[in-house]
Amino acid sequence: MTVTVTVNGVPTPLGGGAHTTLLSALRARGLTGCKEGCAEGECGACAVLVARAEEGGTRWDSVNACLALLPALDGGEVVTAEGLGTPQALHPAQRELAARGGSQCGYCTPGFVCAMAAEYYRPGRTPGEHGAPGGFDLHALSGNLCRCTGYRPIADAAHALGLPAVDDPLLARTQAPAPAPRATALHAPDGAFHRPATLPQALALLAAHPGARVLAGGTDWGVEVNLRHARAPVTVAVDALPELRVLEENPDFFLLGAGLTLSELERRLNGRVPLLADWFPQFASRLIRNSATLGGNLGTASPIGDSPPVLLALEAAVVLAGPGGTREVPLDAYFTGYRQTVRHPDELIQAVRLPKPLSPLAAFHKIAKRRFDDISSVAVGYALRVEGGTVTRARIGLGGVAATPLRALEAEALLEGQPWTAGTVRRAARALGASGTPLSDHRASAAYRAAMLEQSLLKFFVEQGGTL
Repeated sequence: MTVTVTVNGVPTPLGGGAHTTLLSALRARGLTGCKEGCAEGECGACAVLVARAEEGGTRWDSVNACLALLPALDGGEVVTAEGLGTPQALHPAQRELAARGGSQCGYCTPGFVCAMAAEYYRPGRTPGEHGAPGGFDLHALSGNLCRCTGYRPIADAAHALGLPAVDDPLLARTQAPAPAPRATALHAPDGAFHRPATLPQALALLAAHPGARVLAGGTDWGVEVNLRHARAPVTVAVDALPELRVLEENPDFFLLGAGLTLSELERRLNGRVPLLADWFPQFASRLIRNSATLGGNLGTASPIGDSPPVLLALEAAVVLAGPGGTREVPLDAYFTGYRQTVRHPDELIQAVRLPKPLSPLAAFHKIAKRRFDDISSVAVGYALRVEGGTVTRARIGLGGVAATPLRALEAEALLEGQPWTAGTVRRAARALGASGTPLSDHRASAAYRAAMLEQSLLKFFVEQGGTL
């Protein structure tokens, strides 16, 4: 019941079960800089660096160790705050935080240091980028909370970072390949954990264990494990399967692998799908996006997941792989009820297919209590085509207003074939406000949700240059 992870440059056997988190395993080894604050990926106190493959070399990504299951890191490589520097030889991120008063009680500091280090080593970072002297993107810290120092000295420390020295050992490490994913089979009292090497092996495991938990980034399941003490008899990790890590573009469609992290998709698409580019920064935090996947977000089938409204607007289809091959299901036919879908227990989400051409008028509106890193009260994805002043195509995806994500069919019908004018938009906005079956809960009232839906379409019209 042990796995081997290279921790701070040293191959290290780590003991635990199928549901032991990386955070718990590191702390058991005395690496207590990694802290538990929230146990749900909200605070970043547990952040560490993991080595990921990047064009033949290695990229350092920051992730929440509280959400990462230890067996999923078998054969991998991790750097903690202790591995970045020592009191006698501080890492630049540690040095700047100390010098500029970026640490007070110190509880959050190791997590900030690791998130800062990931951005410090980001390939292609150049001075002046993001309007910062050192090119540091402060959104890299969006998943890290500090409750006593305040963020100005932390931001000062981040902006004081230059580029890594040529002899920096962690920079040099990026020139060598990242560890290859290791096939793993761990059997422990709390359950079995499998990382199959091939897609047929994964499908065979699902067929043999209909109740198996499919694991990709673990950003949802990790919360269930930590806060609800959920346990699965069998866990099947699919994030490393090559068939789930494709990204293809041709004249007819984009094919997005269900196992690619959202950060990978964002980098590799590089704005080629504008609606996704608008959506990525609003999905949780960089720490979460470095692990979360499209397959995982669709697999949970949550009515408040942020990807379905966007993908519904893009007329996406889900590619399901099963024992008999693959089948394609339009996303608007994929959800069948609250957290229920047409996916069979022996199937995997292999990819998401986006048809071309893309509609040129697109936006994602997320109504939440915080601008970033929050759960949606209402989420709306827009994709419209206007030709000669007339709406020729309208697709609107909604989340948070019913038991499932859905299309705003009535509002779409009121837009299509009509002039793109304030009158048309107002009529469609009233229909949009009546969409779904919104309820009142701790995030928002039903009346507020309805009002925000209506205002969202009016806002979209103004964003596209219209006048109300």
